[in-house]
Amino acid sequence: MSREVRAARGSTLVARSWQTEAPLRMLMNNLDPEVAEHPEELVVYGGTGRAARSWEAYDAIVRTLITLEDDETLLVQSGKPVGVFRTHEWAPRVLIANSNLVGDWANWPEFRRLEQLGLTMYGQMTAGSWIYIGTQGILQGTYETFAAVARSLGRDSLTGTLTLTGGAGGMGGAQPLAVTMNGGAVLIVDVDETRLARRVERRYLDEYTTDLDAALDRVLAAKAAGHALSVGVVGNAATVFAELHERGVAVDIVTDQTSAHDPLAYLPEGYSVTEWKARAAADPDGFTRDARASMAKHVAAMVAFQDAGAAVFDYGNSIRAEAQLGGFARAFEFPGFVPAYIRPQFEEGRGPFRWAALSGDPADITATDRAILELFPEDTALARWITQAAEKVEFEGLPARICWLGYKERHLAGLRFNEMVATGELSAPIVIGRDHLDSGSVASPYRETEAMKDGSDAIADWPLLNALLNTASGATWVSLHHGGGVGIGRSIHSGQVTVADGTDLAAQKLERVLTNDPGTGVMRHVDAGYEHALQIARERGLRVPMQEGE
Repeated sequence: MSREVRAARGSTLVARSWQTEAPLRMLMNNLDPEVAEHPEELVVYGGTGRAARSWEAYDAIVRTLITLEDDETLLVQSGKPVGVFRTHEWAPRVLIANSNLVGDWANWPEFRRLEQLGLTMYGQMTAGSWIYIGTQGILQGTYETFAAVARSLGRDSLTGTLTLTGGAGGMGGAQPLAVTMNGGAVLIVDVDETRLARRVERRYLDEYTTDLDAALDRVLAAKAAGHALSVGVVGNAATVFAELHERGVAVDIVTDQTSAHDPLAYLPEGYSVTEWKARAAADPDGFTRDARASMAKHVAAMVAFQDAGAAVFDYGNSIRAEAQLGGFARAFEFPGFVPAYIRPQFEEGRGPFRWAALSGDPADITATDRAILELFPEDTALARWITQAAEKVEFEGLPARICWLGYKERHLAGLRFNEMVATGELSAPIVIGRDHLDSGSVASPYRETEAMKDGSDAIADWPLLNALLNTASGATWVSLHHGGGVGIGRSIHSGQVTVADGTDLAAQKLERVLTNDPGTGVMRHVDAGYEHALQIARERGLRVPMQEGE
């Protein structure tokens, strides 16, 4: 079925209030052709991450949101609307659960069997929770990660360095711009030329070529001159990474963001892009074996670069685990990006805070950018990000922005935005959410909770508590997912979105949700024994019962 979906713009409501208009527009925005990877298949990003299970389910969700009252709650089970219940005005308008399987059944073959029966879908992170904002959504976190990489190398920026990476899809496509915003040169490899072309069109990538030698000449010259430049090359990352190592190319940083979490979304060596889907569908087990064999070669090259002195890290796509299944024993010899670079920020409840202008007017984002700079004048890194984002980021779908804010900071932004809606400074309400990659909303031993100090990497109580708390605090919609960017059986994570519609009730909800949500990250790291998190809790007034009386 082919159709084009775009969210409404302006201040005229289709639904009965902004509390239901917001999820309606954001669902549609996830499937906007400017945003989604394969909107005709309801796939938003990550190869298989869907916004709804089927077009019939999508239509039913839309019909329900249009008629939903402000004391009713819609329940969505893996992309299918299954019930509407009378609740109250503080309750979420939508509660979503995606891809959740009982432990012993939490594996790809069982998930695919159930998916083929039409009983579930893969929601990724922000695809099935209707708060994806295009590649910008991951860009700022990627920018923060590469800035931390630079600091780990004793540098103020990545100027004079070369980064090698793979994957230019909806998530990985943020990498080239994140590197150049930090001053570096980057070579990004992707099997699909259309992805690289799209990244150039959206200004996330400077240029691309099918000629590896030409691409190398360009990035090595940029590195030598200290210029920021991103170049894409069409090729299989397993092949290209190995060849570059064999040639002895001087690479400083190596990572990857192919869709390795799902072997069927990773193209093995020897397969063409045109036959990809048909061969994966015809023989998923054989395709999986071949994909894992290619990932083993891919990761072996990454380890070889590390042996040669490069900074190498997993950027959260589970490629190490898949490579290990493919037979490469040294797959986990390089770290994930969270324990290597990001955990100190998570200890402060600091993470991705994103918002979108339901008006569709870029001027509303310009106004909120200005408000962020006014609220946090001493945060120079934040100011640098907001300024560069305003200059360089191409909006995809509804205009949106993201930045990293922490505990006792996010609610200040939410309240300011709500006030701006109330006074007319913004032409329509703002939706405020975050990535599920956050400090207290995930249990993911290969990513956010890898190498926790107390060994609690796989304890999944924390995202469940986060979802329950956001529901109790008044979020507009709350989601609880299994899988995400690391695949079935490897993570549980939750998300929340809250609407700033200019009302007093919205202000009360925003203050609670945007304080409590990042507060769970501080709480989680205090419990794991991080002294910095405990210091933050005490300084900012977060009660942690086991620490009281000490």
